[in-house]
Amino acid sequence: MAESQPLYLGPRLKRLRRELGLTQQAMADDLEISPSYVALLERNQRPLTVPLLLRLARAYKLDIADLAGDDGDDYARKLSDALRDPLFADIDLPPLEVADMASNFPGISEALLRVYGAYQREQQVLAEQRMDGGAAAGADPMGEARRYAAAERNYFDALDLKAEALAEEIAAAGGAEAWLKARGTRVRFLPGEVLAGTIRRYDRHNEQLLIDDGLDRASRSYQLAVHVAYTAMRAEISAVVRSAAMSSESASVHLRRALGGYGAGALLMPYGRFAAAVEARRYDVEQLARQFGTSFEQTAHRLTSLGRPGMERVPFFFIRIDQAGNVSKRLDGAGFPFAAHGGGCPLWSVHSVFRTPGEVVTQWLELPDGGRFFSIARTVVSGGGGFGRSRVTRAIALACAAEHAPELVYAEGSTASATPIGVTCSLCHRAACIARAAPPIGREILPDDYRRAVEPFAFAEG
Repeated sequence: MAESQPLYLGPRLKRLRRELGLTQQAMADDLEISPSYVALLERNQRPLTVPLLLRLARAYKLDIADLAGDDGDDYARKLSDALRDPLFADIDLPPLEVADMASNFPGISEALLRVYGAYQREQQVLAEQRMDGGAAAGADPMGEARRYAAAERNYFDALDLKAEALAEEIAAAGGAEAWLKARGTRVRFLPGEVLAGTIRRYDRHNEQLLIDDGLDRASRSYQLAVHVAYTAMRAEISAVVRSAAMSSESASVHLRRALGGYGAGALLMPYGRFAAAVEARRYDVEQLARQFGTSFEQTAHRLTSLGRPGMERVPFFFIRIDQAGNVSKRLDGAGFPFAAHGGGCPLWSVHSVFRTPGEVVTQWLELPDGGRFFSIARTVVSGGGGFGRSRVTRAIALACAAEHAPELVYAEGSTASATPIGVTCSLCHRAACIARAAPPIGREILPDDYRRAVEPFAFAEG
């Protein structure tokens, strides 16, 4: 009987460890081997034995077939696509050599794909650079992850389809806690001081998911759903991260975190049911939140991801800011222009709703190019859960193109005129604006020795 070929899965093992957020020491402890042996496995200097493969699958609840599968075909296809770039036109690259590279050196293949992905994004970055100290948007890993999600219109079909199937399983099992218990994971809600500064932690050794009991019901459900997304949807999330080919590990981590949140939202608000409810309730965020047991912010976030072909709903732009105007979340499904750097327009109500906490404020917006949008904004609160516990108040806004506004309950009977706003002061050429903080780039500022206008700056026309 022929002896089986040794199994070398170094790059895959290393990727798995990083996806799980483990050090080599932590993985070694889980597998009962030495950290140096983990390093040898990851460098393909030792084969993965059958007993160790079984231990790996058991420790991290993996499907052995998925773990031992071949990435070669996927890498070969991606490498072939990348190598068609005119940049490589003068190099002879036989398909057989490309296939051999992908099959025998998956780690190097992935590295080359990341470099090529970074090269492609650099071309975009050069176009996006502004004269604010020469800062490049691509230097920001969070911005890189945001741009990728925006390019996909914040819709990921594989994640949504998986989430719908899982949501049915969870409902049939009687809820997420029962579903996890049936798979060997016990859910425990513990005081925040016991969890020592974390709100969710998975104790792999004791098969326990620990969640802060000070969270409200919507936040508890969300943290349960995030854990399910990171575990039961791991393959789908990892596939998206690999295909995105982020230019740095930090950017990949930001994207993975965003996809984990996306998966959690899709589990709590399955596409088909949520899309039907959205139409029935005319995009009333508060009513939808009550129906699905989610928070206002979670529901607003989900509204930006309804892009399934044939079942599309109103495309929205979503933003979350703090009281200093710092942007902590931004999702673009509506083509809304927003500055990569610098502050937003203070005339947009998202900056003023802190004065009316918890109240939904509507506003028609008009941009300098004549584009019109309809916006709703409201404050949201995170943290808290008891006296003395820190709370953070932020503002969120949803904006859609004016032609979609009649579908929203918020625009019913609205006759208010549009507020003229800009993307950011340095890119806005509106002359009559008393809220302006900086003159527009490329315009000459007029002296005010003998005349001071109401506006902070007077600048030459043309």
